[in-house]
Amino acid sequence: MRQIELQEYRESEPVQLTVDERDALKETLPSLTIQAVPGENDLYHLRPEAVIGAFEVADLSVAVRPKLDISRVIYLASYAMGAYKPREERFDFTSEPTLVEVLALALTAAARQAFASGLLHGYRTEQDALRTVRGRIDMAEQLRRRFDALVPVEVSYDEFTDDILANRLVKAAADLLGRQRLEDSRSRNGLRWINATLANVTHVRFPPQEVPEVTFDRLNEHYREVVSLSRLVLQEQALELDRGGTRASGFLVDMNKVFQGFVTRALRESLSVSERALCPDSRLPRPIYLARGEKLRLKPDLTWWDGRTCVFVGDAKYKRIDVKSVPHADIYQILAYATALDLPGGLLVYAKGEAEDDEYVVRHADKRLEVFALDLAGSIEDLHATVDRLAQRVRLLRAEALGTTLAA
Repeated sequence: MRQIELQEYRESEPVQLTVDERDALKETLPSLTIQAVPGENDLYHLRPEAVIGAFEVADLSVAVRPKLDISRVIYLASYAMGAYKPREERFDFTSEPTLVEVLALALTAAARQAFASGLLHGYRTEQDALRTVRGRIDMAEQLRRRFDALVPVEVSYDEFTDDILANRLVKAAADLLGRQRLEDSRSRNGLRWINATLANVTHVRFPPQEVPEVTFDRLNEHYREVVSLSRLVLQEQALELDRGGTRASGFLVDMNKVFQGFVTRALRESLSVSERALCPDSRLPRPIYLARGEKLRLKPDLTWWDGRTCVFVGDAKYKRIDVKSVPHADIYQILAYATALDLPGGLLVYAKGEAEDDEYVVRHADKRLEVFALDLAGSIEDLHATVDRLAQRVRLLRAEALGTTLAA
């Protein structure tokens, strides 16, 4: 199997591809730009965008490496999902690892910590037909199935077991990662250890769009990190598809979603507000339209609501949109948000390197559009200190929208 290594937002050297390989790559990773080399029939320049990870298609093994350190990517994604991980794992590799290998080691480390005092158990309701009574007799089922028989007895009982959702999620994630190409023996051995530890847990395949959440309390809080990592793995499983005779599978992460999710949750934590107050674009209290007649619907990444009144709007951009036909597209977008919501201004949050801190006052509209660059590459402490400064800008914009001072 041929291996291709690509870098996020960087054009590759010429890569030789058959027509089938080219088409399979494009179908597997639609955001991948494939540009033919002039004068050549089978050479192409490949340029991935914000989707990183690894996948196999046809006879190709493709790794798309992020601009950031892989451990930082996992931290951002885990935090966005609610895993409050106070540290970052550092693993020594003889060569540059893929995202899948680092995830496998991170999942193993989190599992060892979670399982240290024994597997989490819980009660699960079982329906069964037994020769003795256990729990409660299900009279409706007994009459329906065995009207003229005394045994077996249809019963319903609660069983205290380790075969619960949290452990099923971990086992499913370990199985998914174990089916990827892993060069590092520690990654393979760690995943085998998880599967052996969870030998009595049912293997369940969770579709990416239907990965259930786990409610945490003081009894299972120690499982938060390993469950969140598992849900990340299961939600971002790239695909399992057949294209004619070509099979593709892999694990891919969209850094646009990771960045938006991290900024949203980190801001919410810094501001000490609920998800109902600082909303993601998928849970707006009401639709937002730019034009009268409920036309041109908008979905800002960040909005802060007092009831059904929006008092702040912002957008998170991992990558600056640079379209020659529409320059400053991001600024126009945040202006549209501020206009539709009748706010005095709005805030654009970029990953540092895409823009510098700036401010624009729009003529005739008197709206102030702010740009904030969030440095993702420093220490965790520096990152969250920068988020706190960002939160202060959000508070000021909200106070301006309410016509109050910040102290009020």
